[in-house]
Amino acid sequence: MNRVFLPVAKSLLVAMLAMSSLTAQTYAAEENAAAKADPAKGEALYANGDAGRNIPACASCHGAAGNSTIVANPKLAGQHEAYVYKQLSNFKGPDRNQAIMTTYAKAMTDDDMKNVAAYLDKQAPKAGAAKSKDTVELGKKIYRGGIAEKNVPACAGCHSPNGAGIPNQYPRIAGQHQDYATAQLINFRTGARKNSVPMATIAKRMSDDEMKAVADYVAGLK
Repeated sequence: MNRVFLPVAKSLLVAMLAMSSLTAQTYAAEENAAAKADPAKGEALYANGDAGRNIPACASCHGAAGNSTIVANPKLAGQHEAYVYKQLSNFKGPDRNQAIMTTYAKAMTDDDMKNVAAYLDKQAPKAGAAKSKDTVELGKKIYRGGIAEKNVPACAGCHSPNGAGIPNQYPRIAGQHQDYATAQLINFRTGARKNSVPMATIAKRMSDDEMKAVADYVAGLK
């Protein structure tokens, strides 16, 4: 009898394992679908805010479609989705405490942050421009080759030669406002911004003039 039922038992076991695998794959697919960001919802929150939760329109400070015209506020158009999400998450903790953004980030859900990040990632950034020929030449030298005597690496190594950055690793900085970029470098140097150990280390080796020069050069990248 055992010999008769053995093939049947094996068949049933194979079938059960196949069904279990299919169920696991289906569950994983459903989880991924649930976690997928919605750029349309991100656009709505970015453009209109949510009065019920005291979240203002992001566009009021960062401009239409992320193209900020206020030099103290960063341009976000075309910024990598993962980077925007990370920064919004960091604003909720001690590593990047900033009165305005920390308040609004804490009012956002995880889905809100993912949706806004997905929306901004798809927006076309508008080009900026360098201000000073002398400044931009020094900035170009540092950006492309670093400062060997200070052990400052070339910015292009992480942020790419054209400032486009590397998705999921390093942010896009091309066309960014000089004032904002300089302020962030100073914040990294002083410890006011703590969410990047490599940037804090590099910034501590740079002078104010070197920071401004790099920021000016970056502003003209496309």
